[in-house]
Amino acid sequence: MKLFDTHAHLLDEAFDADREALIASLPGKGVVHVMECCCDEAGIDRVANLVARVPFLYGSAGVHPHSADEWTSETADHIRAALQRERMLAVGEIGLDYHYDFSPRNVQKDVLDAQLSLAKEQSRPVILHDREAHGDMMDLLRAHKDGLKGIMHCFSGSYETAKECLDLGLFIAFGGALTFKNAVRPIEVVRRLPIDRLLLETDCPYMTPVPFRGQRNDPSLCRLTLEKMAEVRGEDRETLADALYRNALTVYEITE
Repeated sequence: MKLFDTHAHLLDEAFDADREALIASLPGKGVVHVMECCCDEAGIDRVANLVARVPFLYGSAGVHPHSADEWTSETADHIRAALQRERMLAVGEIGLDYHYDFSPRNVQKDVLDAQLSLAKEQSRPVILHDREAHGDMMDLLRAHKDGLKGIMHCFSGSYETAKECLDLGLFIAFGGALTFKNAVRPIEVVRRLPIDRLLLETDCPYMTPVPFRGQRNDPSLCRLTLEKMAEVRGEDRETLADALYRNALTVYEITE
């Protein structure tokens, strides 16, 4: 069984004490590939340098909505340059976050718009963060629907919302929250979505699945989300794992 964690933050300080050992252990735990996601301009080169030396890691370059007010005229060029580096495949993590509002909403929208345009220019998939900003998010995605491709990360919306994302050409990713007791809507969505548009992720070190909730998450624990998905859908775990793995290769345009 091969697993692809489509969204991780292994450069987070939570991994400072054992990062190298943890990464080295992942293939032995069935984690064949991991997408290391960038959150701010300072992280672009850190991500690129990490994935350049670890053959089973891939990376993204982008500015998270929390850091949108750090965007400058040079940031887009920095992202473009990073996307030319080895195994740097996507623009992300980008989007809107109206829960924390760490950056002004108008700035978040402008920066997301710029990065969606950049992704289209570079013909790269996007990794999307949408928290309490669905109306504005969907307006921007519709405006960029021609050539749009990528992932709706950490999905927690309704089936109707998920269907709209599929219609825009996006894949839907689920992580440890699917195992939480209150995961009523995500479970319904996972049950009803077509198998060829589902993805597995951890968002580690966050969103740790049950029974390890409250502890540090890492890519090896995506197997617990997979098990929950298989239970919800009534499907064989290994068959589902194979489909999700192939979906990840498809969305990130990886040829093996």
